Amino acid sequence: MNVTKFYRYGILGIPFPAVDNVTLAFTETPTIFTLAGESGCGKSTLAKIIAGIVRPDRGAVLYRGKNLWKLNKQERLRFRKEVQIILQDPYETFNPFEKVDNYLERTAVRIGGVPKDKSEEYIAKILNFVGLDYHDVVNKKPHEFSGGQLQRVSIARALLANPKFLIADEPVSMIDASLRVEILNLFKRIKEERKVSILYITHDLATAYYITDKLAIMYRGSIVEEGDVETIVNKPHHPYTQLLISSLPDYRKGREWLYEEVKITSIEVKEFLFAGCKFHDRCPYAMDICKSRIPPRVEVEPGHFVLCWLHAKK
Repeated sequence: MNVTKFYRYGILGIPFPAVDNVTLAFTETPTIFTLAGESGCGKSTLAKIIAGIVRPDRGAVLYRGKNLWKLNKQERLRFRKEVQIILQDPYETFNPFEKVDNYLERTAVRIGGVPKDKSEEYIAKILNFVGLDYHDVVNKKPHEFSGGQLQRVSIARALLANPKFLIADEPVSMIDASLRVEILNLFKRIKEERKVSILYITHDLATAYYITDKLAIMYRGSIVEEGDVETIVNKPHHPYTQLLISSLPDYRKGREWLYEEVKITSIEVKEFLFAGCKFHDRCPYAMDICKSRIPPRVEVEPGHFVLCWLHAKK
């Protein structure tokens, strides 16, 4: 809740909020929640904060009502079992000199709680679920797999813990475009068949629209719009979201697979430091108040929130 994380920039080490006062809530009802935004907006930092990898400077991550960084050993182990993360680059997930089945066995036994004498059967079952054969995986090192295959192994490793919540940080960005939809469909199956909620993080609104139930748009460390994906795509309220949606071709034709990616201009650290709305210098509707005061979070429709003075004025 109200999570903020500062990093330092430049020779002078000027602090800027990579994640700025962000609050998100996830329930146990299986849902795919997408966090979308351009590269450098802070979404991967937020993912690591939620996963307990990075500690926030302000605010707290609450797990079952308790501060994640104040859990006892037993509660921490439960968190590690229930919350798993899948990284953008699968080759960074595994030691290049170690066979991947060693990782799978350790996860199944130590985190998943599977007896060692039954681990092979369990691993084979999970590998089959993600589209791989056990005998094609064992005794192989990471470099012996294609990027798509190794990402499936990475997903299998996460599932071996029997999690309730998966954090997937740009999981298809390094995979060939022709294979991305297969991985996205796998995430849909994970939600529907294994009843797992997923936080899907991406810079690509096309894949976000294809896969998600709920959508949050992130800009310069802040969540500027959040709600049901159909509502946001068909009726975006924040000017930045409107810009993103207008850049997405043929989105109203249904959730067919789209190969085009939305690309915005490169990151400027100074925008993280604006006193008011971080989008005001690009916004065609900017008012004087936008330059000096942080906009409030406004519920424009039930469950649909926007961070914008335009709607606070109404």
